[in-house]
Amino acid sequence: MSKDITSIKQRFGIIGVSSALDHAINIAVQVAPTDLTVLITGESGVGKEAFPQIVHHLSARKHGPYIAVNCGAIPEGTIDSELFGHEKGSFTGAHETRKGYFEVANGGTIFLDEVAELPHATQARLLRVLESGEFIKVGSSKVQKTDVRIVAATNVQLQDAIGSGKFREDLFYRLNTVPIHIPSLRERKEDIQMLVRKFAVDFAEKHRMPSVRLTPEAEAMVSNYRWPGNVRQLKNVTEQLSILEQEKEISSEILGKYLPADNNLPVLVSNGQKVTDPFTERELLYKVLFDMKKDIVDLKKLVADIITGTSDGKEFVEQNPHILNKLVHDEGTTILQPSSTSESHEASAIEPINETHEVEESLSIAQVEKELIKKAIEKHKGKRKHAAKELGISERTLYRKLKEYNLS
Repeated sequence: MSKDITSIKQRFGIIGVSSALDHAINIAVQVAPTDLTVLITGESGVGKEAFPQIVHHLSARKHGPYIAVNCGAIPEGTIDSELFGHEKGSFTGAHETRKGYFEVANGGTIFLDEVAELPHATQARLLRVLESGEFIKVGSSKVQKTDVRIVAATNVQLQDAIGSGKFREDLFYRLNTVPIHIPSLRERKEDIQMLVRKFAVDFAEKHRMPSVRLTPEAEAMVSNYRWPGNVRQLKNVTEQLSILEQEKEISSEILGKYLPADNNLPVLVSNGQKVTDPFTERELLYKVLFDMKKDIVDLKKLVADIITGTSDGKEFVEQNPHILNKLVHDEGTTILQPSSTSESHEASAIEPINETHEVEESLSIAQVEKELIKKAIEKHKGKRKHAAKELGISERTLYRKLKEYNLS
């Protein structure tokens, strides 16, 4: 089997010797002769696009069409037409009848990349194809049949998407007949040096220039780096070093210029596990804002109780000492003192009531999301592709959000 896997790697340009990578290839080889649906998961940049080709070219469909579709790159308004085709006059701009990918790929394989980005209506259409092989063109009432094998891929945790209502649970189980997980680069550190050498040699041969080499310190740095962009990022860094550095022996100091400076910052931990989700920073912001709003609401209630004489505030202060520590004037005196009498509480608390009302702002998720999107668009001067990348969403999702929040 090891000899077969080696030949598979050579044929499809896969580099690495890690056991996790070999396991993924082995599953792809075993499932290829069947017609089972395959779901490929893994972070962005790990090389998921090679595995649908393994499945297709080692199957009985290898002489049929192979079509790769990036679901996240197709606008929501046209994706049904792209996948299932449309009739002439079915919508503005439909000047002639068009075949969709499921009709064109009959007898072959369709690779649906970023499948989590499909709109709900399209998910329902896809589910029908998986269950019965039937589809209907946009603007038509005629049911058509297709014999297509589907291989899907995503870098999203679909179980989370199901929980948030963004992905159909029944579709997930249809797609997830045979799961293949592609390991991240930090899960296969033994392959990093091999990949660097391969990328450096390929670039040098292509552009007829000397190949870069890493010093032992630089090799250690490369191996210990987290590589959030995985193989794609590693290749980009190697090519940048190859073309921009005159000195072909790369030291750790030179290499450090091409790696993000925040790589060694402390990481967030949840239940003892490192959190690597790209949305963590945004979710942390939401949590801070929500906690702040809760504290303000609690304080408003406390002040009202003190004014009306229904509470002297001592019990609240004892149960929430963290809030008391935050309530400090510029002069350094606290708004509330646990030992004060009810009257002194009343006198010190009456004046800041209006200020509390002014501090409270809209802390809804939608408002925070709108501001984040607005800042990203402004930062990248209206370039949606770059803004979407920074926000951790697809360009199509960003386009939908811009329309939803009426942002130009």
